[in-house]
Amino acid sequence: MERVKVKSYATVANLVCGFDILGMALNEPYDLMEVQLLNEPKVVLHNKDQFGLPEDPENNVAGVVLLSVLESMKHKIGFDVEIQKQIKPGSGLGSSAASAAGAAVAANLLLGNIFSKEDLVRFAMNGEKLASGVKHADNITPCIYGGVSLIRSIFPLDIVSIPAPDLFVTVVHPQIEVKTSDARQILRKQILLKDAIRQWGNIAGLVTGFLKKDFDLISRSLEDVIIEPVRSILIPGFDEVKRKCKEAGVLGGGISGSGPSVFMLSRDRLAASEAENVMKDVYTRIGIGYNTYVTTINQKGVEMVKDGQ
Repeated sequence: MERVKVKSYATVANLVCGFDILGMALNEPYDLMEVQLLNEPKVVLHNKDQFGLPEDPENNVAGVVLLSVLESMKHKIGFDVEIQKQIKPGSGLGSSAASAAGAAVAANLLLGNIFSKEDLVRFAMNGEKLASGVKHADNITPCIYGGVSLIRSIFPLDIVSIPAPDLFVTVVHPQIEVKTSDARQILRKQILLKDAIRQWGNIAGLVTGFLKKDFDLISRSLEDVIIEPVRSILIPGFDEVKRKCKEAGVLGGGISGSGPSVFMLSRDRLAASEAENVMKDVYTRIGIGYNTYVTTINQKGVEMVKDGQ
């Protein structure tokens, strides 16, 4: 192939208690990327959206990923990229990860799948470092692998795919921006041992709940005593949304990535739709614009699409 078009999906990082180590891919929203091979070693970017992201490859998430791919290649090739982002930057839904992962997967398809998925995560982490200053993989990994991912270690990279039950995901994206780099800076540098122990229990409980399809255990484990109490102050309406969604029957949820998006997991579409109504009511009353999604867990990760799809 000389040209390929891919869908690169939104992700929910952290999954409440799993800061930087758990992530989940969604079926909506997603970015579209079209990548073409060039016969000279350069990266050319074209943004086909309204977000005004840099087209200099060294300052663009997808660009730095493709430059890292080129550095690993002996052949003198390059890439021409068209990016149509539908995942708003700063939304907390893995916008930068979608660009990074989509670029890595598309390049690999054009090169005949010469790289492993772990290789692609390593390439894509360069994009996350540009976006947030840290090489984290909790968005990138589920975006590439699909489903739910546990990143046990970054150095060395150790990825575990977790079979998850078919759950519905409700997301509200308040139309405010929370930069990942800013959301990291406000975090506490030290935590109490008792809080760490409680968090470890929740992470273990959530992973076990997914594996055993134990909805009650999943619900009990969707608790964050370290990150959420700090970051939630950046998200107007968060506490009310979370409380009322729980009353509406969701399993639980919290901040998606660094925010401002908020997600809730439900065992059925009825509860997921009720959660959406709660989210709409809260943000309409507050007077903040929003987008909502009722979707499911994406099990495939970045995938090739044909024209017209």
